[in-house]
Amino acid sequence: MLSIVLFALLLVVAITLFAKRIRFVRKAIGLGRDADFSDQTPLRWKTMARVALGQGKMTARPVAGILHILIYIGFVVINLEMLEIVVDGLTGSHRVFRGIPGYDGLIAAFEILAFLVLFACVVFLIRRNVLAIARFRSSELKGWPSLDANLILVAEIALMFAFLSMNAADALLQVRGDAHYPQAGAFPISQWLQPLYAGLSDGGLVAVERGMWWFHITGVLAFLVYVTYSKHFHILLAFPNTYFANLAGPGTMPNMDAVTKEVQLMMDPTADPYAAPPADAAPPETFGVKDVTDLSWKQILEAYSCTECGRCTSACPANQTGKLLSPRKVMMDVRDRAEELAGIKQKEGAEAEGGTPLTARITEEEIWACTSCQACIQACPILISPMGILLDMRRNLIMEESKSPESLTAMFNNVENNGAPWAFPAANRANWITE
Repeated sequence: MLSIVLFALLLVVAITLFAKRIRFVRKAIGLGRDADFSDQTPLRWKTMARVALGQGKMTARPVAGILHILIYIGFVVINLEMLEIVVDGLTGSHRVFRGIPGYDGLIAAFEILAFLVLFACVVFLIRRNVLAIARFRSSELKGWPSLDANLILVAEIALMFAFLSMNAADALLQVRGDAHYPQAGAFPISQWLQPLYAGLSDGGLVAVERGMWWFHITGVLAFLVYVTYSKHFHILLAFPNTYFANLAGPGTMPNMDAVTKEVQLMMDPTADPYAAPPADAAPPETFGVKDVTDLSWKQILEAYSCTECGRCTSACPANQTGKLLSPRKVMMDVRDRAEELAGIKQKEGAEAEGGTPLTARITEEEIWACTSCQACIQACPILISPMGILLDMRRNLIMEESKSPESLTAMFNNVENNGAPWAFPAANRANWITE
């Protein structure tokens, strides 16, 4: 009875902490401006199924992609076993679903997948910490981001080992005829662990089986809470992020409503260019992005969905040529700022400000290094757009701060004075015809 109460308490605490964190992240994402993604619903479901559910872009890099798919499938399928563990924990039963058809095959499949997940995590640990892969050596990964990735991999290995050890002890107790461990399941992988525990007494085996059971379920529930603080939040957020992805054609840059309205007024011969706005009109919006509150909620969602895999940075031509820009860092900066500002507002009130704004995190050098080539978007396995954030920050620099590199300033002046980017009048541009 005590174990049932302890398990129920553990479950309630984990779900409560998870729900509390989800509410905070939702508030952080809600700092962004409204954006409408209600169009093309069938295509959005198709995109989510192909990219998030089907892992459609992962195999662009086959080794990492296939290993990630193994972990993904294992994570999804093995967690079906969690339903049985929860029911057993709340009722005090053992293998409550053992009577369903195909149960033995299901346990065998869980074990094979657990081994594949364990193998993939070991390979990822080696790739991340031993092999000199450039995208795992970037400065933005120093400290917590690198530790976070390693913690998850080690935790996955420990959880899979605990699951297999639990089954190994369970199988030995079944053979010994323990009344609480009826014949159930097939154990193609954990049978190789049985020699580790075969010399134990019945009580020792029960202690191993129960200890591994508690370690596994506690670890899974702890993972449920921890993942919401980690880059591994993409496990959940990849689905809404791909559903709300930008479905416009490549290179499409959305027009700003305020600018569009001004142009329409200029082109309308009946409009009064000197008309004052109504007295109750809202203050004019700022152009572009200066802080996270100027981003759309979708752009902040992208930051929380970022896997920090670095594919965007390794594909970025600016980064490859030694420039300061790292698209991955842009997304990490947005997420960190959203976390900071949401925490300040939660603590001090809805109107509170402070902390380090986005413009102090992402420098002008980074902003202007972007070539707008969309390599980062193409490389991202879940359709995140660092480029969109950089372009919006450029808009703010030009339209609010009147800041631009000298080469662009000259081009703007030429367009204004000559009607073209070149430094000579339009009347002279066709002179070459007569030569």
